[in-house]
Amino acid sequence: MVPTSIVRDAPAKINLALHVTGRRADGYHELESLVVFTRFGDRISVARSHIDSIALSGRFATAVPDDGGNLVARARDQLRAALRRDGPIFIALEKNLPVASGIGGGSSDAAATLLALIRLWGEEPQHNIVRIAEELGADVPMCLAARPLLARGIGHELRPVPRFPALPMVLVNPGVAISTPDVFRALSSRENAPLPVLPDNPDFSTVISWLGTTRNDLQPAATNTAPVIGTVLDALAGSGAAFVRMSGSGATCFGIFETEDTASQAAATINRQQPSWFVVSTRSMAPGESFDG
Repeated sequence: MVPTSIVRDAPAKINLALHVTGRRADGYHELESLVVFTRFGDRISVARSHIDSIALSGRFATAVPDDGGNLVARARDQLRAALRRDGPIFIALEKNLPVASGIGGGSSDAAATLLALIRLWGEEPQHNIVRIAEELGADVPMCLAARPLLARGIGHELRPVPRFPALPMVLVNPGVAISTPDVFRALSSRENAPLPVLPDNPDFSTVISWLGTTRNDLQPAATNTAPVIGTVLDALAGSGAAFVRMSGSGATCFGIFETEDTASQAAATINRQQPSWFVVSTRSMAPGESFDG
């Protein structure tokens, strides 16, 4: 039976560690990052229609365009051209993640759109989708996988992490949009040590210990740009998190907790103290776990 619409979740991408190890001749930075994806995110729905259109809903809907400037529209157009498909497509985007916030919301939306359209059109996954993902942005290929990954280069060299625990966490964004290019321009050093070797079969305590030996090299520059990031990190640390850090280029920060209950309690406390902030309790997905069930 041919599906008439497809719904796909677009999880938040969290850089647990992010090392800037160099800069290429073309200006792109060489990175090494341990990435996980959470069970909280945006949601994409695609369907055949009489006209190309995008409908936006969710807390952050007003922060994204509803036309060709949206990354989901570019994903639709480029995949449709590559597969030589005809027919307009309606896309509904439930925008639950803050934009320009270091957790890959737009990239995850684009990846979810590609995967949803592949299913809607009855196509087999193929190299086209990876190539298009790379053209759409450095983070889109890893968002296609949406599982624990070690990412290197400009983000296209991906190695799955076969064994990694699900981590209860709280995500907090103070409502400040951060320009990624501005953060990279403000880096004090672009030649930094790579990630240490990840243990073969890490548990919660091993992950926390390992993270203590890593960095987010973008965090100091982002914090100089938006000092409120330091306030967010302090709030997470004060709520009992075992580990706190900024994700990506910010300004979203995360705290890792021992249990989902303690994470939920911490989120409730921070939300009471800072009701204007984006605060959510969630957990990362272990290898082989699907956000879409």
